[in-house]
Amino acid sequence: MFLVVWGIGALTQKQTVRKEPARSRLVYLLLGALVVMVLFNKKLDFGFLERPFVPKDFIFSYIGLTLTFAGIAFALWARVFLGRNWSGAVTLKKDHELVRKGPYALARHPIYTGVLLALLGTVIDLREARGLLALAVAALALLMKIHREERFMAEQFGAEYAQYKKKVKTLIPFVW
Repeated sequence: MFLVVWGIGALTQKQTVRKEPARSRLVYLLLGALVVMVLFNKKLDFGFLERPFVPKDFIFSYIGLTLTFAGIAFALWARVFLGRNWSGAVTLKKDHELVRKGPYALARHPIYTGVLLALLGTVIDLREARGLLALAVAALALLMKIHREERFMAEQFGAEYAQYKKKVKTLIPFVW
């Protein structure tokens, strides 16, 4: 479902009028590839990377699964609300709108909130320290992307975006 929504959305997005440099996009992609490699490459099961950070108990599997599905659902909800303004890269679209409803009333970057929550759930279910490393790398990549997006939005929407930033937290609703 996640991939279907993203695929359809990619086909219907608005025309791009400004885009981040390719080199910054490449950095996010390389960090994303590193996350996948650390999470799913069994050759990294050695030393501290294979140590469990939660007990091997079914309750942690349920917690992980619940967080994963909640994160995916939150990201999908945000993606639907963002509509044709979405892009995989940091961009400004023709007739770009500042979306402040739905999940965007809770966090300025709710897709990233959902992705990180889903990844946290996966990491809890995996139980190994390498998952925490992958989560940290993913968070770093998304924070870099958020920084660039915030600049684009501030330049595009000025005082309106400054007001939005005062009212709505970056990633964690009501916290940060």
